[in-house]
Amino acid sequence: MIIQPGLLTLTQLRQLHNTPTTVTLDPAALHGIRASAALVQRAAQGGSAVYGVNTGFGKLANQRIAQPDLETLQLNLLRSHAVGVGEPMSERVVRLILLMKAASLARGFSGIREIVIERLLAFYNLSITPVVPCQGSVGASGDLAPLSHLCLPLIGEGEVFFKGMRMPALEALQQAQLEPIRLSAKEGLALINGTQVSTALAIDALLATERLFEAAVISGAVTLDAVRGSDGPFDARIHSVRGQPGQIDCAAAYRALTAGSAIRKSHLEGDDRVQDPYCLRCQPQVMGACLDQMRYATQVLVREANAVTDNPLVFAETNTLLSGGNFHAEPVALVADALAVVIAEIGAIAERRIAMLVDTVVSRLPAFLTPEPGLNSGFMIVHVTAASLASENKSLAHPASVDSLPTSANQEDHVSMATFAARRLQNMLRNTEYIVAIELLAAAQGIEFLRPLKSSTVLESVLALIRSVSPAMMIDRSLAGDMEQVRELVLKGRIGATSTMKIQELASLQLA
Repeated sequence: MIIQPGLLTLTQLRQLHNTPTTVTLDPAALHGIRASAALVQRAAQGGSAVYGVNTGFGKLANQRIAQPDLETLQLNLLRSHAVGVGEPMSERVVRLILLMKAASLARGFSGIREIVIERLLAFYNLSITPVVPCQGSVGASGDLAPLSHLCLPLIGEGEVFFKGMRMPALEALQQAQLEPIRLSAKEGLALINGTQVSTALAIDALLATERLFEAAVISGAVTLDAVRGSDGPFDARIHSVRGQPGQIDCAAAYRALTAGSAIRKSHLEGDDRVQDPYCLRCQPQVMGACLDQMRYATQVLVREANAVTDNPLVFAETNTLLSGGNFHAEPVALVADALAVVIAEIGAIAERRIAMLVDTVVSRLPAFLTPEPGLNSGFMIVHVTAASLASENKSLAHPASVDSLPTSANQEDHVSMATFAARRLQNMLRNTEYIVAIELLAAAQGIEFLRPLKSSTVLESVLALIRSVSPAMMIDRSLAGDMEQVRELVLKGRIGATSTMKIQELASLQLA
């Protein structure tokens, strides 16, 4: 795949995130890269103070650095800033960081030589994945600590994962027949000053949320059939007069998912219920609002994936270096917080549907979805597990972006906390994947009590997939293994893939 700096799409990011693909840089980018690097070299040799080129960093910006020490300055920067802690980030996230860092630098506004950009892409192509601790960034001035760990291997220091092993970076470079790079003026700063870590973490979570969202729409449709809910709330006329696009698209998906269900036809007459609980009736409104937030997050994150976010910036056409604050990751922090609320809400409404399924008064199914309640507890404690996970998500959904601690002796006095905002989404996703898996198991169990009636063709294919890993439970057994199996189906997007092959309406729920 040819990388055109500034023009990465979500489709490309998804492909590069999911499947290792050889990438090359568009040759059209080389002119800008070379021109900005040349300007930095001229500035390094001049007499004026230029931040990050011949000065210290942060609060030490007023300290001039002598000409013979400029390369050492960049080397010391990487070493001193590589102080992250915690478990290593996943290799899929680190590979995305490598790609976005190279694409950002290749925009030609960073003053970095093409050999450095080419080495970042070589790491991506050869699957030399730096070991990057997950904690230690406040999301301004860029993701300094994690990006330092990312870039130390370029100079032969730090650690990497290579050929299935964790090893010293120098050893991996020798095996790959690569020489360590000697950094030139400003290059260390350009490498570590940016938002690529928080952005990659947020994109990784966004793509997982997309799969989760689709599975949750489907699980809600299965529950709707299992409790013989009403079609009325999904009528297109209701949603058109409100005009919210996500709501309109979700309502269409629910209608398509349940179309042709014999279960639905069976209660069109003689059902004395007037209105269903909100967790059934308001699914398009709740899930549609979540979809709108996900679409907005997509716009922000794709823009950020293409952005130039280091400092100072180099404008070769006018021989200008400008100091600014593009490293501040507030846009990422805010959409990561929005995604946290989305993930919590997907789990919250699914948990309410599970509670309804086990409540015989509301669902009109056997208590706790077992034929012999009392002797068997059925899905009683499975719901408790879902409730605990939904409650945990509420705490995790507290916005990270509203917290700020001054750093660098108050020079960097307002920070975004974007990296944690994005990183904490993985725990929330895992929780909600389990909640949706539990709903799928519970709804499938509810359908068992309506047999021989059939659901729609689409939902029957989903039910068959569930039953391929989890048989119906007519006497008590541990469902822990079943929950793991179905959660894996949700995680890998197989729930959505089963249905997308059958109906076009689900395609409108995808982000791109």
